[in-house]
Amino acid sequence: MFSRSLTGRRRLRALQPYLLLLPAFVIVLAFFAYPVAKAFQLSFMRYVLYRQNDIGFAGLENYRALLTDPNLLRILWNSLIWVVATVGLQFLLGFVLALALNRPSRGKNAYQAVVFLPWAVSAFLIGMIFKWMFSEHNGLINHLLLQIGLLDKPVAFLAMMNVSIIPVIIAMVWYGVPFFGMMILAALQSIPHEMMEAADIDGAGKMRKLFSIVIPYIKPTLILTVLLRVIWVFNSAELIYVMTNGGPVNSSHNLPSYTFDKIGYSADYGQASALGVMMLIIMAVYTVFFLKATKYNEAGDI
Repeated sequence: MFSRSLTGRRRLRALQPYLLLLPAFVIVLAFFAYPVAKAFQLSFMRYVLYRQNDIGFAGLENYRALLTDPNLLRILWNSLIWVVATVGLQFLLGFVLALALNRPSRGKNAYQAVVFLPWAVSAFLIGMIFKWMFSEHNGLINHLLLQIGLLDKPVAFLAMMNVSIIPVIIAMVWYGVPFFGMMILAALQSIPHEMMEAADIDGAGKMRKLFSIVIPYIKPTLILTVLLRVIWVFNSAELIYVMTNGGPVNSSHNLPSYTFDKIGYSADYGQASALGVMMLIIMAVYTVFFLKATKYNEAGDI
């Protein structure tokens, strides 16, 4: 009897890690695995919401329609420009911001709170603010350019082909700089003071310390931050929807906003799901290549 009880306890102890992981596993299945599987299923179906009698298996029809869509190349190009310009500027400005905030000064906590304030503002509100700023009528940008003589008449920045996406990128950069600032600042504050003091004793200059100590030490944080921010920006469409709604003539759409457009206007859940699968594949390939290219497993070894 005692041996049976002991065996039961051992089995329970062996199962304990799996029982503790079970809630997380159920959540992942419910909120990630099932939606992804459903998206894959819908991507091979003819599923237009207001054509309930015409729902059925379509094979590769949705993918064929997307690949022959005349807007696809422009939207892919927009997505590339959107991610590279936004994340690149956010990273550079956030890095400079973190270096500035890492220096000891009076009132540091107060202006840190002010600098990081944009991160606490909703994307919808930021979109409305920048939409007004770049408005042709009573917009702040047009007013300033007219005052200093660079313009003779107001310009409709948000209604110009190949230009309308630029104000959205500017808004997204302003919105995301605090994220990089916070993450990089936290990493900078983890650098041991002894390393910096030893570099000062050896006569290393600021640039030498930056490239020989600071960047190698915080490289894991930089890699993960850029990785997460690229995924975040690639999948974001709020500012595009608020400021331009993808116009004019789809010239400022990226893949996520075009997917929402497929759902909201054409109610074509099949093509929207195919676009979602395409985005998932692009991000999966990007993640693998980015981690290999940056040698993440070797990062932080100095």
